[in-house]
Amino acid sequence: MQRRDKPEWQKEIAEERIAILFREAGRTKEQKRANRYVFLARKLAMKFNLKFTREQRRKFCHKCYAYLHPGRNVEVKINSKLKAVEYKCKACGHVNRYPYTKEKSKSKR
Repeated sequence: MQRRDKPEWQKEIAEERIAILFREAGRTKEQKRANRYVFLARKLAMKFNLKFTREQRRKFCHKCYAYLHPGRNVEVKINSKLKAVEYKCKACGHVNRYPYTKEKSKSKR
């Protein structure tokens, strides 16, 4: 027996809820509550087989799944040797690296 995908309208509602959870995690001052919002968003994404957007993926630690508040529980550095932005979680010490490239200047035509 084949498994069926969830209906498209359910996936859209789940995406909206995930966006709301990340927005609320950013607004709250309590770290435990923000971590809980990330946990719930991840569960929704797994249930409906959805992927986080680039911005959402960069807002939590991929080891301990803690919501990252710059200045509070994450240290942000630019590693020019690896050409990456490094997010070091203060809760677990894990370093998340995201590559960057310099913008190309527009050449004259």
